[in-house]
Amino acid sequence: MLDAELVGRVFQRCRERKGLSQEVVSSFAEIGRTHLSAIERGQRKPTLETFFRLSEALGIKASDMMKLIEEEMERTSSH
Repeated sequence: MLDAELVGRVFQRCRERKGLSQEVVSSFAEIGRTHLSAIERGQRKPTLETFFRLSEALGIKASDMMKLIEEEMERTSSH
């Protein structure tokens, strides 16, 4: 099962590594900042459309973002 908190952590980590604020990323992705905040905190799961928009806003291919999420899932399941 896909863990919303894990997905949010990966998006947040990517955003922070690029030095971007939630305001900037949510603007690029054309979603509300509070929506992005809820995703990053694991309170909401992004729809497929939002997943693609956020990935693009972060300059990451959606398939690469999914790979990062899968890698995080493997890391956390092995502990």
